[in-house]
Amino acid sequence: MAMADSGADGLNARQALLRLMAWLSPAFPVGGFSYSAGFESAVVEGHVADGDDVESWLKLLLSDGGLRSDCILLGEAHRLQQEGEGLDELVALSTALAGSAERHAEVIRLGEAFVKAASAWPHPVIDQLSGPVAYGVAVGAVAAAHGVGRADAIAAFLHAQICQYVSVAIRLGVIGQTRGVAILAASEGPILDAASRYEHLGLDDLGSATIIADTLSMRHEAQYSRLFQS
Repeated sequence: MAMADSGADGLNARQALLRLMAWLSPAFPVGGFSYSAGFESAVVEGHVADGDDVESWLKLLLSDGGLRSDCILLGEAHRLQQEGEGLDELVALSTALAGSAERHAEVIRLGEAFVKAASAWPHPVIDQLSGPVAYGVAVGAVAAAHGVGRADAIAAFLHAQICQYVSVAIRLGVIGQTRGVAILAASEGPILDAASRYEHLGLDDLGSATIIADTLSMRHEAQYSRLFQS
């Protein structure tokens, strides 16, 4: 019986992994390719000019910026769903924390598109996420509902976000694909370390120390020529 249980647990874990890979794949229809979270302005205004700059920028966002905050919200959504608590207050808080109109539109549109696409895996959590919901909160709640561990969900989410930033840098001509892959490889350690730390953080730990990045997200709204919506 123990062996059978172990086999079932292993199957469930692999199923959860497959779902997590699908949800955070570039092919999942959330429209993430349209957004840069202000990164386009960082390039246009000369803050990011080469591969070293891209890598440094991402490390900063990961340790002290928006990526950290998104992971805290994701982790809290995961906890609430796992414990059977309501998500309404967290949904309201997460949408209110967006630092600019474009950033607000980005996280809401991504979140709503994610929930719509994730409904292909039916679960009552989908009904709790109807209406405006931030992307990270949606990912955390859905991941918990389908048995994905909190640290795994955070790590996969961060990897997907880093991939998106690298894609933006490539499309803006800052780096080539070879350097982009190198940045992804170098990001593995920081992502795993962040996931192990952020899974234990709560709403009292929310905060950002990346003033320039946050301001650039606002400045993008008035940028003369734009490839991305944020």
